[in-house]
Parts: sequence; C-alpha cells; structure tokens
Amino acid sequence: MQLAIPHAPRKVRLTQVPGAVGRLARDAVLGLAFMALLGAGATWAGRFFVEEHGFNARAEEVDGVLVATRLPPTDKRDGAEGLLEVLYTFQNVEHSVSDVRTFAEYAEGLGHGAVVKLLVDPAAPGSPREAGFARTRASRMGWLPFGLGLGALGAAAMFTREARRLVRSEVEPLRLGALVWLTPDAPLPEARGEVVFPAHYFRQDVKLEVRARVRPGRAPVRNGTKVLAAVVPREPGWARVIDQDLAGVLGWLR
Repeated sequence: MQLAIPHAPRKVRLTQVPGAVGRLARDAVLGLAFMALLGAGATWAGRFFVEEHGFNARAEEVDGVLVATRLPPTDKRDGAEGLLEVLYTFQNVEHSVSDVRTFAEYAEGLGHGAVVKLLVDPAAPGSPREAGFARTRASRMGWLPFGLGLGALGAAAMFTREARRLVRSEVEPLRLGALVWLTPDAPLPEARGEVVFPAHYFRQDVKLEVRARVRPGRAPVRNGTKVLAAVVPREPGWARVIDQDLAGVLGWLR
C-alpha cells in the first residue's frame, strides 16, 4: 500500500466523506418535520386570527351587572382565570351568562352588582367576553405569527449551522489540514461508536498533543504504531484520523 496525497488545498467534497451526507439528510428531515409542525401551527393561527378579527370587527361594548364570581383558591390566583356570572341587555333582550372568563385578580376586586364591560358579538349575543380580558388576550396572540416566523428562521439557522459544522469537522481537515502521523497514548479501543483518544505528533522536534477521533469500525491508515490524521485547521488541538476506506475514496491509496 502506497500513499499518494496531494498538497493542500486538496479537492475533497462532502459527498466523498462516508456518512456525512446521511447525517445532513437526517438533519434536513428533522428540519422539514419541524417546518411542517410550524405550518400546522400557522394554519391554526390563521383561522384563529380570522375569527378574532371578525369578532373584534363585529363586537359591541355593553355594560353588564355582576351577579357572582367563581375563582380559584387565593394562593393560586396569580396569572389564573376566573368566571363571572353577569346580567346584561343587548338589542332589548336580557341575557344571563355564568361562564364569562376574565383574570382572577381582576374578578376578586369586584363586588356583587358591579358594572362589568362586555364585548358582545351580534351574531352570538349569548356569548359575551369580558372586555379587558378579551383585548389583552388578542394583543398577546398578535405576537404568535412573529413567533412562528422566528421558529422557521431558527430551524433554517440550525440546519445551516449543522451543515457548516459538518463541513468544518469532516471536509476542512481533509482539504486544508496538515497531515501528520499520530502516536496514540494507548492502544486504540475497539468500539462500535466513534472513538476519541489522546495522541501526539512531532513537528520540528516539538511534541504536540491532540485529541483525535476515528470513525467506528474503520481501519486507520497505519505506519507501525502510528496512524495517519489530519489536524483540524480551526482547532489545532483536534485531529481527524484517516481510515483506509476514506483514503481509498479520496484516491490517496495506490
């Protein structure tokens, strides 16, 4: 076996690195699944906002009279909701509703007979909403599309970052890294997963220590007890061991 390694920069493509395309495809599938989930959320949000916009456009504000309140225990009211029972007149028709949602902290300050502002949809006059609660909820939900957009940008950014990380860890060492003969500090363990081990090499009579990684189940290119590796350009304390399969794919073996 003879080595025929070109000088840097060497022509190395991501598709030549065994397993790299599979990892990238896996990340792409996960990203698409996340995007599909965001799409479903956007569809739901779209229907919700259409309904909310229609309600806000149609609703009329009327005064209701508080009959009773139903509240959670005192120690659980922070940020919780309560229910109001109210009487109100809309379009000359009297209504009595017992499940009008509002903030518990607001409701606990109301007494029997207090005036409560309600938003009533003429298309559903029997389903009023407490005005302050409804407007606060609508303003909060208004940020949801921005959240979905940020989520989509985040998914794209994560995929891009993973692709760049893959290129930096798998391709750049082979394309630009210094090729050295590493001496492992101990015999390489046999494992099914990726192995990371301490090693060293000499350059101009200076001993340089690195941590190296070798792909699972692969036979490194050896020179006695030494193994061939490419030093990662951006992280000189790391090296990528070159196995015989990879060297053959790259045309470095003769």
